[in-house]
Amino acid sequence: MNAAIRQGDEAAHAANSSLVRDFGLLIKSATRLEQRIDAALRRECGISHTMLEVLIRLCRQPDEEVSQRRLADDLTLTSGGTTRLIDRMEQAGLVRRLPSPEDRRSVLVEPTEHGRTVFLRASAVHARVVEQYFVNPVDPQDYARLTRALGEIDRALREEGG
Repeated sequence: MNAAIRQGDEAAHAANSSLVRDFGLLIKSATRLEQRIDAALRRECGISHTMLEVLIRLCRQPDEEVSQRRLADDLTLTSGGTTRLIDRMEQAGLVRRLPSPEDRRSVLVEPTEHGRTVFLRASAVHARVVEQYFVNPVDPQDYARLTRALGEIDRALREEGG
C-alpha cells in the first residue's frame, strides 16, 4: 500500500508541476482563441477558420500554383480531409480546381473572385479577434517578448523535427 500511495503522490506532484500547468495554459489559450476566431468567421463570413487558412495560402502569392497535396501538407490534413474541405469550398464558390499542366495526377487549387472577396472580409474579422484577445490583453513590451519567444520555440521545433 505504501508504494501505491507514494506513486499516487508522485503522480499528483507531476500533474501539478509548473511545466504541465504552463503548457496547459498555452494550449487552452490557443484553443479558445481558435474557437473565437472560428465562431466569428462562421457568423460574419460563412466560412470556417480552416477555410480561411486555405484562402491565406492561395491568396498569399497570387501567381503561385498551389496543389491540393501541398495544401494537405501545409494544413496537416489527410488527403481525404483536404479533398472534402476543397469540395465544400468549391461548392461555396470560394475555389476552383484545375488540372496541373506538369503532372496529370496533380490537381491545382485557386481562389475565385468570390473567394478573394470573402478572404479580404475574413482577414479583417480574423485580425479584429486576434487584436482583441491576443494583443490587447498584454502589455506591448510583454507582447514583443511573447512573439519573440514563440518564434524561438517554433524555430527549435522545426530544427529538431526536420
